[in-house]
Amino acid sequence: MYNNMGRELAYIISSLIKWGIFFGILYLIFTNFGTFLIIVFVLIAVAYYAFYQFKKKFKEQVHNQGFRFTFNGQDFSSNSSSNGGFDFREFEERFRQGGFNQGNFNHGGFNSLSELSEAKDFFGFTSDPTRDEIKRRYKELAKKYHPDINNHGDGLMQKLNHYKDVLLKAFPN
Repeated sequence: MYNNMGRELAYIISSLIKWGIFFGILYLIFTNFGTFLIIVFVLIAVAYYAFYQFKKKFKEQVHNQGFRFTFNGQDFSSNSSSNGGFDFREFEERFRQGGFNQGNFNHGGFNSLSELSEAKDFFGFTSDPTRDEIKRRYKELAKKYHPDINNHGDGLMQKLNHYKDVLLKAFPN
């Protein structure tokens, strides 16, 4: 009888130990996992709040400042192979002067009275020139402004070519 009781007692004690170890492990897993979940939740909440505040400030900044587009003609190369011969600096200058509001922009370039007077001043004409005078003065200025001769780059030569075209269109005879 003591033998049977000892076995039962040993069985109960071993079962209690097994269940105690099992519940102890579950306790450790869930308390540490619960702590882990709480930390993850807090980190996600803080990250979301920071993102929300950043988004809110960004929207306010954009709303207060509005959208501003700036164009810098120096960002574009002035040689004709990269931009198809379009002079971005002249475009920007004409845009700032309000030259587009007068309906004087066409596919051949900028044709306006102010541009014609600029071309005449550039060539040094005080009166209306003839076609031969334009060609003669062009050759003189080309020697002066050619990029191989001066150190100013090809900007002046491009301007000279453009103004020659303007003058030849305005004074075809």
